Amino acid sequence: MSKNPRDIIKRPVITERTTDLMEENKFAFEVDLKANKTEIKKAIEEIFGVTVEKVNTLRVPSKKKRVGRFVGRTSEWKKAIVTLTSDSKPLNFFEGA
Repeated sequence: MSKNPRDIIKRPVITERTTDLMEENKFAFEVDLKANKTEIKKAIEEIFGVTVEKVNTLRVPSKKKRVGRFVGRTSEWKKAIVTLTSDSKPLNFFEGA
């Protein structure tokens, strides 16, 4: 069963660090916890029409959060850092796709 690419790629992760990575043709995305590197590569290529060189993934652990006397945890999530080939067009998140 093949998933919809937009279910695999949830949102881009835009921080100061990932903005610096964009100069090296690397882009960070929050992805589905169950997605593997092959699925992530196919989804990025289909959504943005680019060529992906490699995909690195990591799981971001949950953190304890506290509101008054109530203690809970944030959700664990998965981050993918996608490296595009040098001849691929850059992704522009700020142009209102």
